Amino acid sequence: MFEVDAPLTLATEFERIVRDGQLHPHYQLIADLFHGSILGYEGLIRGPRNSPLHMPSALFGTARKLGRLIELELACASASLRGFVQSGVRGKLLLNLSINTVLTCWNRWGAELPRHLLGDSGMPPGDLVIELTEQDAAGNDMDSLQQARLCLREHGIGLALDDYGTGNTNLQLWVSLQPDLVKIDRHFLHGISSSVSGQQLIRALMSVAQALGTPLLAEGIETAADLATVRDLGMRYAQGWQLGLVEPQPQIELPEPVLALLRLDRSRRVLAESGTVETLLVEAVAVQPEHHANDDIDKLFQDFPDLHSVAVLDKEQRPIGLINRHTFSEKYAMRYTRDLFGRDPCTTFMSPRPVMLDVGTPIDRLAPVLASEDQRYLRDGFIITREGRYAGLGTGESLVRAVTELRLETARYANPLTALPGNIPIKRQMQQLVSGPECFIACYGDLNHFKSFNDMYGYWRGDAVIQLCAEVIKRHCDAQQDFVGHVGGDDFVMLMRSGDWRARLEGLIVEFNQRALELYDEHDRGQGGIELQDRYGVPRFFPCVTLGAAALVVQPQQCEGVEPQDVAAAVAELKRRVKNERASLLVDVYTPAAKAK
Repeated sequence: MFEVDAPLTLATEFERIVRDGQLHPHYQLIADLFHGSILGYEGLIRGPRNSPLHMPSALFGTARKLGRLIELELACASASLRGFVQSGVRGKLLLNLSINTVLTCWNRWGAELPRHLLGDSGMPPGDLVIELTEQDAAGNDMDSLQQARLCLREHGIGLALDDYGTGNTNLQLWVSLQPDLVKIDRHFLHGISSSVSGQQLIRALMSVAQALGTPLLAEGIETAADLATVRDLGMRYAQGWQLGLVEPQPQIELPEPVLALLRLDRSRRVLAESGTVETLLVEAVAVQPEHHANDDIDKLFQDFPDLHSVAVLDKEQRPIGLINRHTFSEKYAMRYTRDLFGRDPCTTFMSPRPVMLDVGTPIDRLAPVLASEDQRYLRDGFIITREGRYAGLGTGESLVRAVTELRLETARYANPLTALPGNIPIKRQMQQLVSGPECFIACYGDLNHFKSFNDMYGYWRGDAVIQLCAEVIKRHCDAQQDFVGHVGGDDFVMLMRSGDWRARLEGLIVEFNQRALELYDEHDRGQGGIELQDRYGVPRFFPCVTLGAAALVVQPQQCEGVEPQDVAAAVAELKRRVKNERASLLVDVYTPAAKAK
């Protein structure tokens, strides 16, 4: 009896919810990882709290069975718009509509589509973004969908593709519609901090996005490790529980742990004096809307001819925008502009989302800024902050030069055989980790019986062993959390922060030892090594090349006064034990007592 009555009960409940307007809007913030700010919010919906249709899956599933999905989607959009405007929060609002709903509305309303979507909400069209969901394919009506897209764009309404990579949200849709944003489905981002293949996929998608000029958004970011990985990969926008929960009232600030992760603790800088954004800082006057009008900005640019931009600050000295000299002067020179806007607050011609960088950000983390779709920093420059407050300005020229010089320096000190960082970058990375708050693993790896292989087969095949070792080490290490360097010869350094470091080391040792056998001649491989005279002319048997590793667990906060060379000496001593004991891997804990030995 219950199975028969249940659909009727849900249908009645659905009818009540829609009739009585019991659709409750909720919002989840979307973070701008480059600026450490909030881009906007996704509008989500809930039914009444004690209702069986409280959660979206039940509510929309019932609407689909009743054939009322379009009606529900439009009702949810209307509720989300009204709730967002009433909240008083500013920012982009992303609303989910299926392709079928957009096409149906386009066929019904035509050019009036934007007006009907916005209704009487009072939402500025430029703040609305329609998320096309994957429930329905565009089919053969792509022409109508493109016309609807053009109509929305003419009114300033943006378009995003939701859950890219699953269902019907495909590359054809991306190319044809040229969306303003593509949201990568959470399936590809869950646990990405420990997924090499996942990171490779995201890099590939970012290459496509760069070619098509489309920003990407990472969905479903639920851990700090995944957030750090997404940031380091260079994705501009992110959304998920780690950044903000789904709430009835939009959050107006990112959580402090997220801000701390994004701005990077100054104690983790590579070099305090030469490796951070602080070296690019130019002290420059800033203005506030409460005290400065557009006429004041005009006079400021006249008084300071070298001032390329002016930062606009709130009452707490936090940047809210940037005024570019060229753009301002061009608009201010137009007829009547001075008379109309001269006494208005200085926010009139302000860019509201400038590039902002913390003074402690290492320059080697700025490559994504140069590669991003947002190239305004070349014209406007960027704002430099200290703990979120204004510190000064930087120019696009200085940023490009600093990143270029760092890349040249890295290439200069790279090992020519493996292209891995050499001694100087290794020392810098060790200094950064020793000075920082996090535990790390200092690991030294070198090859056993490599000299005999080199003597038997020559340097060319010896180089192949070194290159194989570098390849295996790089593949097993986490590119976002682990550093791999090549001291020279057959000596490699790994400075690791990945949580599963031990399993990674064990895995790379096993793989290298197996693949190294392929570099031997069949006869030598069959007998497990080579026969060769030692340095004294005595015939000896030398086993096949294997990799040995020494790993030292370092807790910087427990080792006050420790210098990088102290850790390097301790791990080198542990490596000698690996040789003497013929071990594949030895692990120890670095302590001040160990230093004194």
